[in-house]
Amino acid sequence: MLDDTHRFLDLAAERLGLDADVRKSLKQADAEHVFQIELENGKAFQAYRVQHNNARGPYKGGIRYHQNVTLDEVRTLATLMSLKTAAVGLPLGGGKGGVAVNPRELTAEELEELTRKYVRALHQHIGPDKDVPAPDVNTDARIIDWMVHEYEELTGDTSHASFTGKSIEKGGSLGRDAATGRGGVLALTEWLTLEGNGDRPLTYAVQGFGNVGSFFAATTQEMQPDWILVAASDSEAAVYDPKGLDVDALQAYKADRGRFKNYDKAQTITNEDLLALDVDVLVLAGLEDAVNEQNMKSIKAKYLVEMANSPITYKAHEYLEGKRHVILPDIIANAGGVIVSYLEWVQNRAGEKWSKEKVNQRLAKYMKSATNDLYDYVTENHGVAMKEAGFVLALKKLYEK
Repeated sequence: MLDDTHRFLDLAAERLGLDADVRKSLKQADAEHVFQIELENGKAFQAYRVQHNNARGPYKGGIRYHQNVTLDEVRTLATLMSLKTAAVGLPLGGGKGGVAVNPRELTAEELEELTRKYVRALHQHIGPDKDVPAPDVNTDARIIDWMVHEYEELTGDTSHASFTGKSIEKGGSLGRDAATGRGGVLALTEWLTLEGNGDRPLTYAVQGFGNVGSFFAATTQEMQPDWILVAASDSEAAVYDPKGLDVDALQAYKADRGRFKNYDKAQTITNEDLLALDVDVLVLAGLEDAVNEQNMKSIKAKYLVEMANSPITYKAHEYLEGKRHVILPDIIANAGGVIVSYLEWVQNRAGEKWSKEKVNQRLAKYMKSATNDLYDYVTENHGVAMKEAGFVLALKKLYEK
């Protein structure tokens, strides 16, 4: 994933004529914090926080708890966050954090201890005006609330703006839970409208029906009732019904910890089968590298929406773009989460609490503007891949003075 990100960076930097020193700096973080967290019972875990670039504002990016977290992964995601915040016009930089741990193997007490010790190790390097972390894989509002409390105990800060993704009671923003999925629907709708296809009914499949994928489907049900969800997957299997799946039923089933391999209200297919379906839109909301050299030739969907980070490899991008597939790149398509994180930070700093309607209106404004910028650049520069175009737009904003 890091190599692919650097390839796109090189292409975009070359297109803009950026010199070698600038290109080198793009691939290096401002700071990397690598440390170990040891619990009182002796368990120890490797931890990271990479602060990539703060040219536009405080570092911004999530913290993930996953057993496969590595420094290279965190570096890549921090780089993408710098590009993402720039691409959608936020006055923020890019960072990312993580702990190599399976949180399901910890007790609640161990999880809280780990979380608070993560903040203790980093509190001098983060804060409302330095670095504002957020939740990511396997972290949630409860964990972020612990982080905010620990940070405030250590520093005396009372703004609640040190982290975003908090519970509503602790200063979180309405609309934050659905923001990433909602943003993807807004981006796709705007793109289709610009093409002149905004009113056409569509079929779509969601690879990865987790938080992002399920909210994409729920928002589609609200905003685009003529779009039909025909397939959805989790990590083990996918469900398929060409006549349409019941989004509410799927959400309820997953909320009850159901697995799609046991879902009896639709046909069960494999994840690879889902990727190969003849649908209008393929929503990639699972893991990185989901579409790769092994399966790229089976993709039939005209539109692919990168709701996960780097779900399509560099080689697969080249192939699909060459076959005239339309790929909405991750640094714009999945930016809804960081946009509403920014809006939460703004509310905290101003001591305000906005309605969900106001939050969603501002989210829509950012998503539509970024999508228009992407459409205009691709249209004016015929032959430029959409992913490369997204990187170009981000770099232009990073280096414009």
